[in-house]
Amino acid sequence: MEVERFASDSENVAVDDNEKPVVDEGAGDAATSHSERLRRKNKKYWRSNSKEGPVNATAVTPLPKYRSWKNSRRPRNGHGRGLPKKGGAGGKGVWGVPGSELLEEYVEDANDPNYDSEAITNGDVEFKQIIVDAEPEEVVRKSEPVILEYFEHGDTNAAAEDFLEFVTANRSHLVCETIVEIALDHKPSHCEMASFLISDLYGRVFSAKDIGIAFDRLLEKLPDLILDTPDAPVLLSNFIARCVADDCLPPRFVQSAKDRPDLNTQAKQAIHRAETLLSMKQGMVRLDNIWGVGGGIRPVKSLIRQIQLLLKEYLTSSDLAEAMRCVRELEVPHFHHELVYETVLLAVEAINSSVEDQLCSFLAELHRCVIVSPDQMDRGFLRVLEDMSDIVLDVPLAYIMLDRFMEKCQQKFRLGDDVLKRVPTRGRKRFVSEGDGGIIKDHALKLRE
Repeated sequence: MEVERFASDSENVAVDDNEKPVVDEGAGDAATSHSERLRRKNKKYWRSNSKEGPVNATAVTPLPKYRSWKNSRRPRNGHGRGLPKKGGAGGKGVWGVPGSELLEEYVEDANDPNYDSEAITNGDVEFKQIIVDAEPEEVVRKSEPVILEYFEHGDTNAAAEDFLEFVTANRSHLVCETIVEIALDHKPSHCEMASFLISDLYGRVFSAKDIGIAFDRLLEKLPDLILDTPDAPVLLSNFIARCVADDCLPPRFVQSAKDRPDLNTQAKQAIHRAETLLSMKQGMVRLDNIWGVGGGIRPVKSLIRQIQLLLKEYLTSSDLAEAMRCVRELEVPHFHHELVYETVLLAVEAINSSVEDQLCSFLAELHRCVIVSPDQMDRGFLRVLEDMSDIVLDVPLAYIMLDRFMEKCQQKFRLGDDVLKRVPTRGRKRFVSEGDGGIIKDHALKLRE
């Protein structure tokens, strides 16, 4: 196609600037406006095939110089060396980038003398992933540290991620079985954490069928578990009932296990107790707290009440070992300063030397067994010193009793420097009459025994 420019008919009609059109007097401004409109008419461009030749062409515009480079493979910036663009990979009929022949797929020919029918590149070999199940002993060995670590941090998501690293579908029931076995040797609070872990891992690590298999194996091993945990049937029945309440185990599991003729005596007791727990009124609601409310979950007032009952029971029985066991069962190491506070307050209010000796021995045993840390011990004494202004209103001899009790405690174990510095100093009190020849006033030192 060639672009030809033709002047329109309006160019031939254009009037020279010096000439004025002859207009009739009657035409007026109409003729003038018509001539200007003819002069201002735009020029038009016409296209025609080059083979047909120009039609009434007055001038032909030549092609621009760059049009001759249209199909050229040389760079157009003028700075190239005349080499083909893109390293020879720029279009049809080129050799391509050096080394591209190595990327081409090679189709082996069966008639080739070097053809190997057993080669994996023939296309008739299909690869499948095979997951090898770990040995049961290995699964149990790897599960134990994960469960013990969970008892420390309580993060079920972290425990699930650790289990998924080595547990397969055929060995997932061993995880549930190991969780229950380890929880049987721990405190009720750990049993509660184990029940929560089983509920959270349900559907992620193991299924309801796996949980049923785990409890079946535990029922079979119950005679051996009793040797280490005498309360194993009771604890296992609690686990079964709790799993049913958490919808991790179908209720028919209890009925089907009850009808099994090969169950041992301990397993029958556990199944019967689990059935009783599930059939009692509002049993599903009560099973949420089947392990009790232990540790820091309990309200503060409830903890204080239990501490007071513990101290009163100790004063009655004088059994230090039982008292230490009760303190451990509280599972509130962060709240032991309240135990020290209640002990010192009881010694001050008792105004009895024998009670003071018992309570002093109680604190000394806590310090010796490292049940109560030195920091918690000092915090308990400091709390008493801070509240002495209120305590003295109820016990007028509070300062004297506190001074005597702290001296006894200092003889059996060492108190912190902060406690000794903050012990209140009383003014000079005359126990000896200065005008009676040094006679000691017995009534001033007489205390109620």
